[in-house]
Amino acid sequence: MSEAEVGIIMGSTSDLAIMEEAGRVLDSFGIGYDITISSGHRSPERTIAYATSAGQKGIKVIIVGAGAAAHLAGTIAALTTLPVIGVPIHSYSSPLGGLDSLLSTVQMPSGVPVATMAVGQAGAKNAAILAAQILALSNTDLAAKLTSYKEQMEQEVVRAAEEALQSRPSS
Repeated sequence: MSEAEVGIIMGSTSDLAIMEEAGRVLDSFGIGYDITISSGHRSPERTIAYATSAGQKGIKVIIVGAGAAAHLAGTIAALTTLPVIGVPIHSYSSPLGGLDSLLSTVQMPSGVPVATMAVGQAGAKNAAILAAQILALSNTDLAAKLTSYKEQMEQEVVRAAEEALQSRPSS
């Protein structure tokens, strides 16, 4: 594994099962990452320290997962010039089913961008792919891996279509 180029941070341990998906994707591309927990509300000094030191540690992209009020991605984005990718997470303690975290992550004020993914595991996976695409802008080997990944997805669709058509009853 290479040195960490992506930081994965989440608001609580309950987010870990979702955010580990981002780590699995980064692993598959050979991208080094670090992973930690910090709450913008319950540990603001820890959050500030992470955001303000990430670039000095070699981090180039930060993936942030949080549920409910989900202010963590915006807090991180306010404190760094690194790209921030937000993953809204469904919170079982919230009656809003992830809508609250989606809106908290996507509704950023002008000048504080957070690239917002889908709620949950698909969002964590897509956040890692987007991070890889950002890093691939200056890494031709990684760009080739992404091209291969996209080609593999296309081949899987073609295979599935062929299987579905073959198993169809004749009319």
